[in-house]
Amino acid sequence: MRTPLAILRASHPEPGAAVTVAATVLALGVGHSAAGAVLVGLTLLASQLAVGWTNDWLDAERDRAVGRTDKPLATGAVSRRAVGIAGLAAAIATPLLGLASGLPAAVTITAALLSALLYNWPLKFTPASVLPYAFSFAALPAFVILALPDAPRPPLWIVAAGGLLGAGAHFANVLPDLDDDERTGVRGLPHLIGPAWSRAAAAGLLFAATVTLVFGPPGRPSWYGIAAVVAAVVVLPAGWYAGRLASSRGARPVAVFRAVLVVALIDVLLLVTSGRVV
Repeated sequence: MRTPLAILRASHPEPGAAVTVAATVLALGVGHSAAGAVLVGLTLLASQLAVGWTNDWLDAERDRAVGRTDKPLATGAVSRRAVGIAGLAAAIATPLLGLASGLPAAVTITAALLSALLYNWPLKFTPASVLPYAFSFAALPAFVILALPDAPRPPLWIVAAGGLLGAGAHFANVLPDLDDDERTGVRGLPHLIGPAWSRAAAAGLLFAATVTLVFGPPGRPSWYGIAAVVAAVVVLPAGWYAGRLASSRGARPVAVFRAVLVVALIDVLLLVTSGRVV
């Protein structure tokens, strides 16, 4: 494997790309120009790369101990030093890019990044593991709106929906690695409540986020908002069931996490088609 590809794989590209695309589409939906939306996307991309690379840099020994062949650092495809330098560069770039959207936006995205890095260490190992996810995801739509000219105040409902989405993503994201985490000393909230309750928490929180986006804005919910709720009702239980089936067969239950990504994109498309939020 070539080193550049290995470094990219160490950044957790699937969720990072989903968050970046979602933020860029959201930026267009709330009224950013094309250039403004690109800037928002680049800022989110830098923050996602920083979080992903830092995560794998910190977890290199743990991933090697449990034989994670999907992790480039664990297989030796890339050096820990290279990933560490890449993570540091991306972390420095995040607030610098954020400043181009104004000071309130820069402060918000920097706080979101710091929260995510605190999850990587030490909060991932504690019952407070869900809090950084909730905070960082709540800060994401706030950053997108604060990056608009004159930095308008983000509506409470969109911040709440982001927090619910993030909390649900945490439970879904950890599910595939519960067994490996247990072997290496990670005892976050999902580990304490177990896989069944974690699947239920992921589905419930994601459904609550969808409902908040549909019924939170002023006025009657649209037909496509109701359709989004119906889609969440279908996709989330399907992901929950597929994840449970995978667990029973000894496979990594990634279906719940992918269901979260699908519902997250549905939520962003719902927000965009609902019109401006400011």
